[in-house]
Amino acid sequence: MAITPQDLSVIKGRVSNLYEAIIVSARKARKINDDTRTEFSKALGEVSTKLDDDHEERENPEQLKLSLEFERKEKPHIEAIHELVKDGIEYRYKNEK
Repeated sequence: MAITPQDLSVIKGRVSNLYEAIIVSARKARKINDDTRTEFSKALGEVSTKLDDDHEERENPEQLKLSLEFERKEKPHIEAIHELVKDGIEYRYKNEK
């Protein structure tokens, strides 16, 4: 997987403070990762696991296909940065209501 450099001037143009942008995008990436993990667990639960007579799990092609499909998805931190630059991410401070 290649490294994708991000243009900081583009990010600075969307936010008032670069450090806030990093924190906001990190929290968004964590949320995206949690959602993806939940989606993967749900999809994995739908895939049947078959045991042979020795009670050993064999390689399941459906499970392998599902795993590869989720591996090909864009990484959460990259997705969060793209969302920040493209649409902006709404955020607020804890002391604000």
